[in-house]
Amino acid sequence: FQVITGRAEAEYGDAAEFFRRTYLTEGLALLLTGAWQRLLGNGGDPVVELQTNFGGGKTHSLLALYHLFGGDIKPENVPGLETLIPPGSADVSPTTSDQDGRAPRNSASATLPCARRAVVVGTQLSPADVHTKPDGIQIHTLWGEMAWQLGHAAGDAAAAYALVAQSDRLGTSPGSEKLTELFERTAPALVLIDEWVAFARQLYRKEGLPAGSFDANMTFAQALTEAAKAVPTATVVLAIPESDVEIGGEGGRATLERISAAVGRVDSPWQEATATESFEIVRRRLFQDITDHAARDATCRAFAELYQANRAEFPAECREAAYEQRLRSTYPIHPELFDRLYGDWSTLERFQRTRGLLRLMAAIIHDLWERQDASLLITPATLPMDSAAVRFEVTRYLPEGWSAVLDRDIDGIQSRPLALDRDNPNLGRFSACRRVARTVFVGSAPSGSSQTVRGLEEVRIKLGCVQPGESPAVFGDALRRLSEELTYLYSDASRYWFDTHPTITRIASDRAAQYERKPQLVQDEIVARIRDTVKKDRANFAAVHPAPATSADVPDETACRLVILSPDMPHRARSQESKALVAAQEILENRGNSPRLYRNMLLFLAADSERLAELQQAVRFWLAWTSIQQEQDQLDLTATQTRQVNTQIERYEETIGARQLETYCHLLIPSQDGTGPIQWTATRLQGTDSLVARASRKLKNEQQLITEWSPALLRMELDRWLWPDSPHISTKQLWEHMAQYLYLSRLRDDEVLIAAIRSGAGSLTWKDYFAYAAAVRDDGHYVGLVAGALPAVTLDPASLLVKPEVAQRQRDAEGAEAVIEGERERPGGIEGGESPDDYDTGEQEEREIVFRRFHGSIDLDPTRMGRDAGQIAEEVLSHLSGLVGANVKVTLEIEVDVPDGIPQDKVGIVNENCNTLKFTGHSFEEG
Repeated sequence: FQVITGRAEAEYGDAAEFFRRTYLTEGLALLLTGAWQRLLGNGGDPVVELQTNFGGGKTHSLLALYHLFGGDIKPENVPGLETLIPPGSADVSPTTSDQDGRAPRNSASATLPCARRAVVVGTQLSPADVHTKPDGIQIHTLWGEMAWQLGHAAGDAAAAYALVAQSDRLGTSPGSEKLTELFERTAPALVLIDEWVAFARQLYRKEGLPAGSFDANMTFAQALTEAAKAVPTATVVLAIPESDVEIGGEGGRATLERISAAVGRVDSPWQEATATESFEIVRRRLFQDITDHAARDATCRAFAELYQANRAEFPAECREAAYEQRLRSTYPIHPELFDRLYGDWSTLERFQRTRGLLRLMAAIIHDLWERQDASLLITPATLPMDSAAVRFEVTRYLPEGWSAVLDRDIDGIQSRPLALDRDNPNLGRFSACRRVARTVFVGSAPSGSSQTVRGLEEVRIKLGCVQPGESPAVFGDALRRLSEELTYLYSDASRYWFDTHPTITRIASDRAAQYERKPQLVQDEIVARIRDTVKKDRANFAAVHPAPATSADVPDETACRLVILSPDMPHRARSQESKALVAAQEILENRGNSPRLYRNMLLFLAADSERLAELQQAVRFWLAWTSIQQEQDQLDLTATQTRQVNTQIERYEETIGARQLETYCHLLIPSQDGTGPIQWTATRLQGTDSLVARASRKLKNEQQLITEWSPALLRMELDRWLWPDSPHISTKQLWEHMAQYLYLSRLRDDEVLIAAIRSGAGSLTWKDYFAYAAAVRDDGHYVGLVAGALPAVTLDPASLLVKPEVAQRQRDAEGAEAVIEGERERPGGIEGGESPDDYDTGEQEEREIVFRRFHGSIDLDPTRMGRDAGQIAEEVLSHLSGLVGANVKVTLEIEVDVPDGIPQDKVGIVNENCNTLKFTGHSFEEG
């Protein structure tokens, strides 16, 4: 109506501008082609019924007919006209040719038929009024209006109106014969009727109106279709609504049924725009033509590579080559956004599939342009739901209650996703929580509660969020955070959706908040879980003590123990105020009211004060969800809510396990330099093993907990601390010292010491280590002296480790005495083994020599060390390591002499690398 009255904007009122912005969909092209054929008398459909949902493109199709066949536009001003020309209607005359002589696609010229048009818009006509035309003729009915417009277009409105004048005044249908005569006089005739239902429903059950009765109008509908069928150059196009919004009430439904029945015998089907065509409509109307195709293709290729590289994170169709083509066809809008709007939102009764889509996308694009948004494509995640214009366009189609959901759970100044993004830098740098919330909203808001399968799968949520250069895992983490904390976000298995009703999550959040006022319950749960963990795994510790209440709960015994400090005693790194160090110091120094004796047997594991809050929060939510599960009958939970409760309990079980490892990460190790003050070393644990296993591995790697000890290291401890001025030391006293003093090595238990003693005393090179004796007499003679053979070691006050030179003197003395007395038995008094030394007793005893050990040393060229080491391994070690029972040990010794001195930066680098490579010992010297 605005077009025919000259009040429309140029994009609708100007024919050339209208077609410049119009994308010829398949349905529209068929409609125009059929009308072209009909107006030329070459076939075509006499009646076309345009019936779609609200905003399905009916009015635009009527305007296309009006402009194309009104004589107001030249063929060259209609892009794609060559696709519309009916067979036999074009005069093809090539003006230029391709190299193979074929005519170019746009070289066809054709004469557009100029029709006499009648446009009837039901909402602009009142059934109760008589309309006076400029020539004085008074119009009462739709058929009077149609006849006058056709006659006016043909140059004689009065003569055309005279054919139906009496029926117009009486309000009765003129019949098909009169209408046929009207069409014949004005042919080619094009009748466009819009909003007929809106006009006729006003006549339902009403009499005496100038527009005639309801039945008269329905009879006119049947007569009109019969007359159009009878005249080969006449066509009638009706725009009929399909949605209840446009039909409106009982009268509208009755009108629609009668009109559809009348025209259904002769009308032809009409196809509205498909989803793919809607892409092009939006792009044609809202964007200028793309000129930088290389940039477009590069962007689409980057998205395709993202989907290929993360195949498990996205839907299967994204990996197909056709999806990259879809990306190009919808650029700069992501196909997922169109799929959601066209497939989901268009099902809403009030959503206009074409006009509504254009309005919504125009608001989105304008706001993103104003914000200078740098996203590669417009995706569901980029929709600025905090924009008033966008929010209005979205919520106008939704039921009441969605504004609160948007404000609280999706996008707004006080929204929870925004707060989560601010509190978590890893999520905030991508606005991950807001983007996930927007995507879930776009994909779930139009769905109804009656649907058996609701919401979006996680892979499709990531499809709507992730752009090249971003990790899908970040958005998966954001989705899980949101599912834990949002009020209106539901989840079932891997599907998520928003609803206007608060979820069971709200109850869980409230209960979790209540547990903040009950910290002891949370602490007890953490301690209970730690105790369950240590029951399954002690690793290399004699015992593990989780959260001892007092120092008396930790025994004072000679076996290495790990003490896991209570959660209320966390450690704060790089801080002088550490509750963990205070608690560890108390347990180390005392056992109850008595001083602790075996201090070198204790190690401590403490929680991180900063990560503890996250663990406590997870435990609070686990307690909350567990309480809901226990009360599910009283709460009358639905099946979906019950599944959600069980899913959340399982999820928080996993979360607590992960956060427990993250929280208990500080290994506190006491040490001492001689008789100096006790020093504490805090080492951070990493890895996915259990708490105890991680601590054990770390201690072993750093030689803070020794499970296998070499006799050489034992000899070093003896020389430095334990027997400088004594020829021997009691094994019992040695073990007591090892368990007591923090400046000595920390052995797992006495078995480690016994193994080291047996290895040293039983070695052929025992002179580098020590000998073993069962006892020593008052005269200093060692009873049961063993050297060079494996002794049966016991840790008691009598048994001893003897310095090798002292043991050798006794052996030499015993050997000399045996020669004098002519004794033939071998000296040494070895219990449990034979002496490796043979003495000449005057008789040569023949025996087979069996070699059991090999030692070798070599100087390597430091510039070719890799090559030489490989040769040694191949030529020497390979022959020995393959022998049954062979135990191979290779030690690399490095000695570097720099006369001008080693720079400090090199000292730091070498020290750090040696620690990383687990050198058993390294040092720099001044001399």
